Amino acid sequence: MTGPTELPVPDTVDVRSGPDVATELLALLPLLGEWHGEGQAAGAGGDHRFGQWLRFSHDGRGFLAYESRTWRLTDDGAVAGADARESGFWRPRGADDVELLVSNPDGLVELYVGRARTTTSWELTSDVIARTPDAPPVDRATRLYGIVDGALMYAIDRAGGDQPLRPTMSARLERLR
Repeated sequence: MTGPTELPVPDTVDVRSGPDVATELLALLPLLGEWHGEGQAAGAGGDHRFGQWLRFSHDGRGFLAYESRTWRLTDDGAVAGADARESGFWRPRGADDVELLVSNPDGLVELYVGRARTTTSWELTSDVIARTPDAPPVDRATRLYGIVDGALMYAIDRAGGDQPLRPTMSARLERLR
């Protein structure tokens, strides 16, 4: 029997512990781990800095579980409270194609399709975005992720209606483990 926080098949963020990595995940393997850093967001409440913790893990099957938590930062770097949160799954499809399914508590569920641009960068475009009645007016989005000099960097652009895509979030995160 396992304890209250132990699972019989745990997720892992590295290749040295837990279940073997599925061969389908080789194109996404550089993402595996926990990441932490800061970024910039734009939104209805204005531009702001944020801190972020992000985790890509696996349980031996052919997908990565994804979890992201952010918190607002003041201009001097003090924590000002909780901010955006999302979770989902990265699903490789063939050698270079990838899908990202992600949801957040603001009422958005997004399905992205894309591909690896290089062995350490991925470009995704929204295929389907579902919204609750009170969710932000988002109809399309793009995400670009890349590992540069060991840091995970990303940019998310979003748009609603006939508006052009505009920067929404970007960050630079360092690997924790």
